[in-house]
Amino acid sequence: MEVQGKVKMIGETQTFGSNGFRKREIVVTTEEQYPQHIMVEFVQDKTDLLNNYSVGQNVKISINLRGREWVNPQGETKYFNSIQGWRIENLAAANAGGGQQLPPMPPADSFEPATNLNSDDHDDLPF
Repeated sequence: MEVQGKVKMIGETQTFGSNGFRKREIVVTTEEQYPQHIMVEFVQDKTDLLNNYSVGQNVKISINLRGREWVNPQGETKYFNSIQGWRIENLAAANAGGGQQLPPMPPADSFEPATNLNSDDHDDLPF
């Protein structure tokens, strides 16, 4: 799965526990009729993937949905979901460098209307 949008926030790398678990969060705002602010977490060695990105960039993030179960001290079972990123791409760089750019289209009024149309001409198209 993928999330695409503009980077709104990139958090600092956080380290937890004695084993040194690392996590870093990024928030991407989708560009649609009702924009969504999607928080994606990168963990362990994937936290370094965010080093070259900044607020305002358009990105595409490859994600996995994760879920886990937790039983609290009162014996109630709770469920938690997270969105975990594993790859991030800069969309502006992908479109500017490698993609083919079409030249801008001239305005419609710069075209002359066709005047040599003959209603007796038949095209030989099979449909």
